[in-house]
Amino acid sequence: MITVTHRRYVPYAHAHYAGNLVDGAYSLGLFGDVATEVCIRLDGDEGLFASYDDVQFKAPIQAGDVLEIVGTVTRMGTRSRTIAFESRVVCRGTGGSAASVLDEPIVAVTATGTVVVPPKA
Repeated sequence: MITVTHRRYVPYAHAHYAGNLVDGAYSLGLFGDVATEVCIRLDGDEGLFASYDDVQFKAPIQAGDVLEIVGTVTRMGTRSRTIAFESRVVCRGTGGSAASVLDEPIVAVTATGTVVVPPKA
């Protein structure tokens, strides 16, 4: 149907835990940004996030990482859209200003979400 991809650098200011770990909710906020673009592209409106289902935290996200956030529409109702999300680490910060591009992305967070859009006029 449609897939939207965003990339985002994770600044050190977002680290909340030892080892420069970032809380899992960080990806959920990015999923919301991707969902907004999906709604704009499909419906010309930002829409509203209604729910998340099956959120899975699979690997840590650290400050200095570069994330690739992908959302793919898997179902379209009259006013609702179901989106499968994946947050992948594509570059890993290695301390200070150093980082490495990963050969294979690390899937950090997955979820399914439902958004709703206004009725067509």
